[in-house]
Amino acid sequence: MIKVDISNVWGQLSLPDLLAIEKEVSNAHMTLTQGTGAGNDFLGWLTLPTAEETEEMRRIQAAADRIRATSDVFVVIGIGGSYLGPRAAIELMQGCNHNINKGKGDPQIFFAGNTLSTRAWNELLRLLEGKDFSVAVISKSGTTTEPAIAFRGLRWLLERRYGTSGAKKRIYAITDPCKGALRQMADEEGWESFVIPPAAGGRFSVLTPVGLLPLAVAGIDIRQVMSGAYEAMEEYNNLRSFENPVWLYAGVRNLLYRNGKAIEILESYEPGFRMFGGWWQQLFGESEGKDGKGIFPVAAEFTPDLHSLGQMIQQGERNIFETMVRFDAPDQKMTIMGDYKNLDGLNYLEGKTLDFVDEKAYLGTLAAHVDGGVPVITMDMGELNDKKLGEMFYFFELCCGVSAYILDVNPFNQPGVEFYKRNMFQLLGKPGYEA
Repeated sequence: MIKVDISNVWGQLSLPDLLAIEKEVSNAHMTLTQGTGAGNDFLGWLTLPTAEETEEMRRIQAAADRIRATSDVFVVIGIGGSYLGPRAAIELMQGCNHNINKGKGDPQIFFAGNTLSTRAWNELLRLLEGKDFSVAVISKSGTTTEPAIAFRGLRWLLERRYGTSGAKKRIYAITDPCKGALRQMADEEGWESFVIPPAAGGRFSVLTPVGLLPLAVAGIDIRQVMSGAYEAMEEYNNLRSFENPVWLYAGVRNLLYRNGKAIEILESYEPGFRMFGGWWQQLFGESEGKDGKGIFPVAAEFTPDLHSLGQMIQQGERNIFETMVRFDAPDQKMTIMGDYKNLDGLNYLEGKTLDFVDEKAYLGTLAAHVDGGVPVITMDMGELNDKKLGEMFYFFELCCGVSAYILDVNPFNQPGVEFYKRNMFQLLGKPGYEA
């Protein structure tokens, strides 16, 4: 179980505050699990994890094995929840530089269709030069602008490199089971396809084929991922008290918000966690930011961002709180060596491990920020492995649903996202948007 420590928020909150919100947390969790709240037609993710390998998982793994055997590069086309989850998982488990020295048998994985940058497109084309590649296009509709443009370009490249029939074997569609342009294309062209459950919105879709296919191609054990998510579902939905870390996190962050802490910074000392922070940022930002409400989510990487955001956190406006995420140290250690000249002054650390220094940096930062008036929630994730990955995804999804219902907003819609699209389509001259 993930451990949530709130000992460093008591300067801002009191025990009576926490006890007073317990009924709200309980009601929000009940609203979520019983499906009685706004957006209850998008609760498919809530009971999605399974302890047993399903036929769909076997089919996903078989497709991943084919991709690994035939491709130097696998391109995942999608935007928002269609790419943030799988990219977050792969970088957390394998590091930011996971693509170096990879090829057939263990392909490089790149993400496209999440930007309109020509420079990014040209870079992707350079990375694909002389390499065999396959693509997965992820979209419920198939008409979202950024991924649709990227897919059209990559499909053109595939057909010219492998021919029409050869390209069909290298395209995988992950889309709605019945409707939408991508479903129609997949059926007409004969591409292998996987289903995004209609009741699982994009930002809650990482434990569907949206995330599972890219993870399997990366060599991550998706059975272990789903097992971890299943255990989280069983444990976190049945423990009904503040001994449940979901209740503790959701309750405390809402109490801090009511006390003027309108910005949450999610931090880790692992560089590979940065994209996970991006996934969390979309999950909470798009779920809670509506009706003039919401905690503004910011992801940060420590220690690098202590040299940029650290000053603001320490002495800026007191409208922030932090959530620090920690993992057990890996088995392989780095020991600091001695130097007889000691010009860098590091000999006092001789024989110490890098993990030892990291731990002291964490404790020193924690003490400084708390002393500076910033409440800090800490999360101990334990050992990082494939099973823990599934637990973390489910934990934060559940926290988000409960927290949004405490806030009294619909966690599963995003009406504000459509405003920029409408303006863009009008400027582009898209039919139907002239006025």
